[in-house]
Amino acid sequence: MDADSDAVRHVFGVVLHHLRAEAGLSLRALAAQARYDHTRLSRAERGEHLPAADWVKDIDNALHAGGLLTLLRSLAPAQMAPSRGRTALPLAGLHVDDGPSDSVTLQMQTPDGRTVQVKLSRRQLGELMAGGLLRTMLPAGVTDADEAERVAKVLAEENPVDPQVLSYFGRLLTEHFTADKMMGPRQLLGTTLAQVRVLERLRRAASPDTTEPLLRLLAQYGEFAGWLHQDLGATTAARYWSDRASGWAQAAGDYGMVAYLMIRKSNIALLDNDAREVIELAAAARKVPGATNPRLHALAAQQQARGWALYGDATRFQQQIEDAGSLLREYPADHDPAAPVYLHQYSLDVLEEQSAGGYKACGQAAVAVRILEDKIKAVGEHLRRDQGHLLAKLANTVLATKEPEPDRAIALGLRSAAAAAFTGSARIGKELRTLDSVLAVHFPALPGRRELHDAVAALG
Repeated sequence: MDADSDAVRHVFGVVLHHLRAEAGLSLRALAAQARYDHTRLSRAERGEHLPAADWVKDIDNALHAGGLLTLLRSLAPAQMAPSRGRTALPLAGLHVDDGPSDSVTLQMQTPDGRTVQVKLSRRQLGELMAGGLLRTMLPAGVTDADEAERVAKVLAEENPVDPQVLSYFGRLLTEHFTADKMMGPRQLLGTTLAQVRVLERLRRAASPDTTEPLLRLLAQYGEFAGWLHQDLGATTAARYWSDRASGWAQAAGDYGMVAYLMIRKSNIALLDNDAREVIELAAAARKVPGATNPRLHALAAQQQARGWALYGDATRFQQQIEDAGSLLREYPADHDPAAPVYLHQYSLDVLEEQSAGGYKACGQAAVAVRILEDKIKAVGEHLRRDQGHLLAKLANTVLATKEPEPDRAIALGLRSAAAAAFTGSARIGKELRTLDSVLAVHFPALPGRRELHDAVAALG
């Protein structure tokens, strides 16, 4: 039996009993209307039995529950199709009971607005959380009853700036950053925006003179939301979230984040091939007062280099790459815990990878091929988004060398297309559409080109 079966039966039974009592029906009377055995109904109310889905529809109709019982029945593990995610409980509230009681109270709402209260033990609460059934009330990732108790109290506005809860949200953001490399933006955007809404609720509930830690956290979440939109190809939304994050960072006096967000906006400008804006924004990031993190300055120099490559100035591209490399060699680790998550993982390896496109743009495609080949070997298969992007870039780069390899480009492109379909990464899709166009012009009759074209077209 699945871990959350007991909790689902318990919730179903309590709601069934409440609705029956509210309707003024005895067990036998309800059984007669629903044409169901009254002893099984009694067991269902005690949490010992779940009626079959077809019978639940009849019980739901007899009690005029508006589909609430049918929904609750669908949450049983055996009812869930393997390819679908779990449906969440229709919650209107969650209250952690005071005193020595080992219980919490869930408030559920029928479609017609009636409220049903269900008491659960903390063990049952943990089972529901582990099954993902409370995600409408608690942030994704809370699977421990103790942590749920603390988060629930904070969401009840008892202490909006509880340091431990804010620490939880910080850890969760770091986990999102790692997951993004594997799953891409499509899988994470909804969860991230939901957590931003929770943090905004906390901010509105807190006294204005206590919100600085919330503002700093909101800036980091807003920056990540901007990145996810950028990876989806939604540049307008990416700029919107970067601007919101910048406002939160300025309100918190977090000038390192303000500077980092200028670099992020510079990165978004790359999607529009606006070399001037790329360079100007990255240069401005290095002038923000108080933004002294040397690794941030290295990242800004890298971004300036990419802008100069796009502008066609190979000399300045090389100068800025060397400037960034010197800073990273001098400061190989980031010791600022408040720095943006990306800076903690920014390294000479990342700098080299990011320089590949610049070398290609500056006529040194062979250098770019070597860099990308090395990076692909180092990236694990589980990092599907990152690997897919590298494969697509390498496919385009092998066509830009003095001795193009179209067969290899097609093979790389097909591998990359599978990652693009899974992750929803528009960056991969953009690289693949460029690849498809180049192949159509220069190698239209090559075997495999049509297969690649169809795979790219299917990305939308």
